[in-house]
Amino acid sequence: MKKYFDKIAIDRIKYRKRRSYYWESITKYIDYFLTDDQSVLEVGCGTGELIGKIKGKEKIGIDFSELMIENAKKQFPDVEFYTMEAENLKFDRKFDVIILSNVIGYLNDVHKVFGELYELSDSNTKIIITYYNFLWEPFIKFAEFLRIKKKTPIQSWLSHYDIENLLNLSGFEVFRRNKRMLIPINIPIISFLFNRFIGVLPLFNLFTLNQFVFARKTPDLTTVKKEYSTSVVIPARNESGNIEDAIKRLPEFGKHVEIIYVEGNSTDDTWKTIQKIQKKYKNTHDIKIAQQEGKGKGDAVRKGYSMATGDILMILDADLTVPPEDIPKFYEALASGKGEFINGSRLVYPMEKEAMRFLNTIGNKFFSLLFSWLLEQPIKDTLCGTKVMFRDDYIRLQANRKFFGEFDPFGDYDLLFGAYKLNLKIIDLPIRYCERTYGDTNISRFRHGLLLLQMCWYAAGKIKFW
Repeated sequence: MKKYFDKIAIDRIKYRKRRSYYWESITKYIDYFLTDDQSVLEVGCGTGELIGKIKGKEKIGIDFSELMIENAKKQFPDVEFYTMEAENLKFDRKFDVIILSNVIGYLNDVHKVFGELYELSDSNTKIIITYYNFLWEPFIKFAEFLRIKKKTPIQSWLSHYDIENLLNLSGFEVFRRNKRMLIPINIPIISFLFNRFIGVLPLFNLFTLNQFVFARKTPDLTTVKKEYSTSVVIPARNESGNIEDAIKRLPEFGKHVEIIYVEGNSTDDTWKTIQKIQKKYKNTHDIKIAQQEGKGKGDAVRKGYSMATGDILMILDADLTVPPEDIPKFYEALASGKGEFINGSRLVYPMEKEAMRFLNTIGNKFFSLLFSWLLEQPIKDTLCGTKVMFRDDYIRLQANRKFFGEFDPFGDYDLLFGAYKLNLKIIDLPIRYCERTYGDTNISRFRHGLLLLQMCWYAAGKIKFW
């Protein structure tokens, strides 16, 4: 195998340039999930085109072919390259991202390589694996026969199940899968239409060439988890009757709980009530208060998050339709490592009779299906007010917000799309959705429903159709 790759290293750079349409597609997709502050390792980097062109504060590429590494160093002097076997990685450190692009089929012992990657990973490390769809094997062999594609040694054609099983055996869990590219060569207009629009659709997606798996270390739930401080942001507009109940019903959990009320242009006495409650509970609760200058729940949440000092950021809607008593469940899910973005779901358990109107329920189920396709992870409920993440991740999301723009007045989609872009594991946490005991909903079914559709269409262009 090594002799083969040493041999093709001579004209590898020219060959990659001739096939740049295919390779650039993989590079662009992986780069989508990276940020400039990350450390990145590519295993089997070849002549370095992928690792050399993606984002990263510190980038390292390794390959077992000395000639490949020599050419990589000439092309990308700003990247560190080492001649090294994947089965014997010699690094005394951890990486934020580890990439194996179209190399897994050539590995002698995939299980052993994954074991090596485990030692280079911490709880936040993301593993990104790209490989061929095994349905394409006869077409690739035929292309090699016609000399359209360079002939390669016999490789393992692994299925999704094979890779996920090997990752699981090595201590990793898969949290996202995706498939892209129906036509791997550039046929003007046709390739653009099929790859950008048709290939991302359900069913058609099954026949695409490139497959992607995203994995992370499986959380060790037997270890004692770290205690975190938490900031609970409570956006409140015309919710005077619920302000004190939120304090009284919110349990103690974690290292410390900071409560942040953000009042949003109420027409009742919500702001006066918030001020009164802050004084009343000043000796027992850490309460901050503010009035938002903009409009919408999203603006209120961003205002509250800018004031937050906790390790974990939470949202609790002031209507208390998500019971404050359930908030510790969200803390537990995040603190134990079960997920990196915890999304409340109201659509699992039966709801109280007047908790959600029929058309709202239908709309939420529709957006659930749409989001599960968009974000490549099961999302049961997109508009549940309670969403939880680490403040460090939110700071990264905030820095990356310009990618989608501040187009979401509710804040839910802004956080979900941002978590996807940061490559976080999103999990749903079912809650019992309760009736309001005070006030009326601030949501307009049809006007806001149309706005949500517009936001999804815009996001689809940023996530799927690019």
